[in-house]
Amino acid sequence: MKEFKKPGILLLEDGTIYHGHSIGFEGKATGELCFNTGMTGYQEIFTDPSYYGQLMITTNAHIGNYGVHKNETESDDMKISGLICKNFNLNFSRAAANESLREYFIRQDKVVLCDIDTRSVVRHISDKGAMNAIISSSEMDINVLKNELSNVPSMEGLELSSFVTTKEPYYCGDENAKYKIAVLDLGVKKNILRCLVDRDCYLKVFPMSTSYETMCEWNPDGFFLSNGPGDPSSLHSVIQETKKIINDGRAVFGICLGHQIIALSENISTYKMHNGHRGINHPVINLSTRKAEVTSQNHGFSISREDIDNNPDIEITHLNLNDSTVEGIKLNNRNCFSVQFHPESSPGPHDSQYLFDQFINNIKK
Repeated sequence: MKEFKKPGILLLEDGTIYHGHSIGFEGKATGELCFNTGMTGYQEIFTDPSYYGQLMITTNAHIGNYGVHKNETESDDMKISGLICKNFNLNFSRAAANESLREYFIRQDKVVLCDIDTRSVVRHISDKGAMNAIISSSEMDINVLKNELSNVPSMEGLELSSFVTTKEPYYCGDENAKYKIAVLDLGVKKNILRCLVDRDCYLKVFPMSTSYETMCEWNPDGFFLSNGPGDPSSLHSVIQETKKIINDGRAVFGICLGHQIIALSENISTYKMHNGHRGINHPVINLSTRKAEVTSQNHGFSISREDIDNNPDIEITHLNLNDSTVEGIKLNNRNCFSVQFHPESSPGPHDSQYLFDQFINNIKK
């Protein structure tokens, strides 16, 4: 493996430096540092549009051990800016894999930095908070890297959905299915679409800039607002269109960024979290059933509990058991609900897939 390794460097926004090795594609990558605690599902993580513009740290020590499979992507290509890990495996043990993870990164021109003390990096940003960083294998001059890093915008206030949304509408499922769902694509994951198709839904996926009126021309039975990257408060026109969607009366369901957009449309503010939630083992309590659910999460923003407590028309349905942040809401006076976590996650826990059934039941009403 040594013949593949070249010196690499990780420079954080606060000046902290880590040395490691680059493996594969040579170059530089910038973005906000974030870490995911999942032990499986790295391919799904790397292709999740919600990670667009971020440098991914995997806390699991070994990455790449089961290779890459062509059917295990959440979008058409990798969305992370680059990868930071401890041990990067060149070989893989799964017979069904199509290629190694190294080949996958090289093919997509993505920088990997390995042999990094990821425990130290995660402890550092857990204490100091999320920050931008740069990884490089092509430029080792710290002053040059500092200058380049200084030009990287903060995630707060950053609009990124326009980089990952579909450019043209497209369809999913059987056109003779029982239900028609208009999907507003803010950076949708493929498995969300599969979960809806599996419930006898025919989907038309619309670009994020689509108006409520245009979606209504298709005459859907319900509306779905997807996950996606960036600061939700930057999506001003989407928030205005969401107000119209919610007031329409047909069933509305939002996940992750879609959840935040629904909150903003109801004058519930959002805020940047210290580090966010990213992993496949986050405990959430359903306040109706009083059952705990193991959930998959990926978000750096959350919605204000104080604002919800001051709004009698909105009810909290789910809370995070680690930090009591809001994980789900429903609008008492309209046919709309949303969750911060990912009920479609696979591989990972499936405790929350009933939420898709709940959406279908709301359509039936």
